[in-house]
Formats: sequence, C-alpha cells, structure tokens
Amino acid sequence: MHKKTLLENIDKIHTTEMGIGRIQKNLGITEEPVSYCISKLQKKDSTVSKEGKNYYVEVDNCRITINSSSFTIITAHKI
Repeated sequence: MHKKTLLENIDKIHTTEMGIGRIQKNLGITEEPVSYCISKLQKKDSTVSKEGKNYYVEVDNCRITINSSSFTIITAHKI
C-alpha cells in the first residue's frame, strides 16, 4: 500500500540541496541521487514501510527515508 502511494506520486519525489550531498556521501554514489533513489523504489523487491511521518524504502542493502507529506528524500543509508 505505501509503495503504491509512492509510485503514484513519483513525479513529486525530490530532495534538497543539502540532501543531494548527504545521500551521495552516505550511499557512496556520484550519480544524481533522486533518480538513483527512484530507481531503487521501482525495483520489484523493494519494500516500503511507514513510521510516523516518513516512508522507508529498503532494497539492495540500503534504506531511503522519504517524508510522507512533501515526498522529500531526507536521507539514505547503507544497511
């Protein structure tokens, strides 16, 4: 259900200037982080849970935190 909500609002998913650097550093990537995180969300084996005001996308040993009202990617971490 939560994954469906995120996929239906995929065009609203974004991050902040600070979020770009934080996500790239935490995940060790150089590519554009919003596209990267969206591609992770779209994977068949990704799981989405909601705790409080955030969605958590888990896939490929990473956890992506997305605010549920603004669809802002707050951070992402390797797990």
